Amino acid sequence: MTLWLISFGLISGITTWLFGFGGGFVTVPLLYTLILTLWGIDSLPAEHAMQIAEKMNVIKQNYGAESISFSSKSGSLSSHLFHLAAAFGSPNTFTHASTCPAGKAIAASVMMGGDLKMDLANSKYIISFGHNLYEGIEVAETHELMTAQERGAKLVSFDPRLSVVSSKADEWYAIRPGGDLPVLMAMCHILIKEDLYDKDFIEKFTVGFPQLKEVLQDTTPEWAQAHSDIPAKDIVRIAREIASQAPHALIMPGHRATFNKEEINMRRMIFTFNALLGNFEREGGMYQKKAASKYNKLAGINVAPELAKPSVKGMPEITAKRIDATAPQFKYINKGGGIVQSIIDSTLNGVPYQTRAWIMSRHNPFQTVSCRPELEKTAQKLDLIVSCDVYLSESAAYADYLLPETTYLERDEEISDVSGLNPAYALRQQVVEPIGDTKPSWLIWMELGKKLGLAQYFPWENMGVRQLYQVNGDEALYKEIHKKGYLSYGIPLLLREPSYVKAFVEQYPDAIKHVDGNNMMEKSLSFKSPSGLIEIYSEELESRLENYGIPRFHNFPLKEKDELYFIQGKVAVHTNGATQYVPLLAELMWKNPVWLHPETAKNHGIKHGDEIILENSIGKEKAHALITEGIRPDTVFVYMGSGAKAGAKTAATTTGVHCGNLLHHEISPVSGTDVHTSGVKISRA
Repeated sequence: MTLWLISFGLISGITTWLFGFGGGFVTVPLLYTLILTLWGIDSLPAEHAMQIAEKMNVIKQNYGAESISFSSKSGSLSSHLFHLAAAFGSPNTFTHASTCPAGKAIAASVMMGGDLKMDLANSKYIISFGHNLYEGIEVAETHELMTAQERGAKLVSFDPRLSVVSSKADEWYAIRPGGDLPVLMAMCHILIKEDLYDKDFIEKFTVGFPQLKEVLQDTTPEWAQAHSDIPAKDIVRIAREIASQAPHALIMPGHRATFNKEEINMRRMIFTFNALLGNFEREGGMYQKKAASKYNKLAGINVAPELAKPSVKGMPEITAKRIDATAPQFKYINKGGGIVQSIIDSTLNGVPYQTRAWIMSRHNPFQTVSCRPELEKTAQKLDLIVSCDVYLSESAAYADYLLPETTYLERDEEISDVSGLNPAYALRQQVVEPIGDTKPSWLIWMELGKKLGLAQYFPWENMGVRQLYQVNGDEALYKEIHKKGYLSYGIPLLLREPSYVKAFVEQYPDAIKHVDGNNMMEKSLSFKSPSGLIEIYSEELESRLENYGIPRFHNFPLKEKDELYFIQGKVAVHTNGATQYVPLLAELMWKNPVWLHPETAKNHGIKHGDEIILENSIGKEKAHALITEGIRPDTVFVYMGSGAKAGAKTAATTTGVHCGNLLHHEISPVSGTDVHTSGVKISRA
């Protein structure tokens, strides 16, 4: 398994760069007017940045800076686009988060004021609700899960289809889409009813336990079975089993959190379940990142250097409201992440005001945002679309200007804080010369900023200047991280794990003042919530949206009675909706059939390999059938990223189902996340 994952990790990375020697990689700036193929595209003259700047300034003068939205895939270099937006005067910056991880992050923000990490490698019992780390790969977490299984940890997977994680699990349950929250509530019901929860932890570190007991009073395993098709006896047994391994056990809170409209409550219930197990700051549980500032304070000495955050004085004051700030319930949405789908409503309906232009960086919303027909209307109505990307993606094909970005092997980036159980930093460095007329996105946005007349807000000359600022001018540290690429400081620390605390005090004697009588550092564990505790019940959220103070099951419908559930997922060969444009990867996986249960196929007269049609009120897609018992009879599944209607053409992009063409324009309460489950009808083509 390890070799398999490493191989695909290398393939996904190196083939992105090798793609530059092929015909579909974008290596020169391009000009479009809603051209959907490579034919007829002319290279732009050198003054393309000036042309874009002139159009942006005209829009700003006529409609205000806020009428231009900026979106980027979160992660490396996204902050540079958002800095340009701030300098320009627009509050409307978005990441891809609302189409992927925002539900989990916002649940953590509501309850604890910030997210947590998992000590997967040391866990003895792990439950996954659709968190498929063996296909939707997060490299560090994926390897930790593998390590845990190699050490004998039990893994239980709840997923409507037999994902790779499910195939490697000790137990797999084909849960009904939308049934996750009822099962979680029923298991928590058992822990409380049978006195299997950590009372000491709940009393010390949480608020809202009485409200939790009340809301879980009737969420019995039998009730959950009716909503999930998971046998009540298995719900009871699994709840007892994981409690017996606590606190060295956990329920993975997930990453992609766009299953249905219950996201905020489902993810909060997962964190609540973990709290009942008392696994916070325990081996094999969940923990707060040990960044340098906190670690140094606990150690009593400067163990790790603290990075400075690049900033510019005198930035413009932005008074305009964001286009997604339409209701009090959305207060928790990160200003940089936001609800990217709101660009559709703002452009087409003028709510709360009109969006006139869209600037994208490494973002492919035409593959990742639901309801593609509405996105196409949005593109047609906008005055200006600019895309900065490595690929001629589906979204880039709708841009008026495409600015070619270097791959990660061809550029330098800022120093990243990758702290976990102890402080650590990593640096991505250029290893090959750029192909063609490509540039790193940070340089593209800096040059555009200068053309916009905003040079005073871009005082750095190159990435080296920013890196030196990050290390506070420490040239020795600057040279060390460039030489090693990764720096780790100190020893692992879990505040409530006695053996870790003992080792920490032996290493840093001054830390003894933080140790409690139980050989823990519990008084150093606090949360950035209003109460400073884990808020199982949130008064603030209740005041913003009634009946959401405590997680409840609302039983939102996901499909019509005569439809099948339509779900999607990721595959290890590809990264999201991007690498399908890489020919070498497209050859590895270019067919993207629809998974059908044999019973479902028989009822519809469909045989393995038949061409079939998936259809609903949003759109119509055609693909081939893959008959398998690894899926529920009432559900169909496809991998995301295929069936592109525009952009560079490879076998992987042009075949299969375009997921967004079958998903409704619908968001979840509080988290604002896209809803990626719908209903479809199927038939033979």
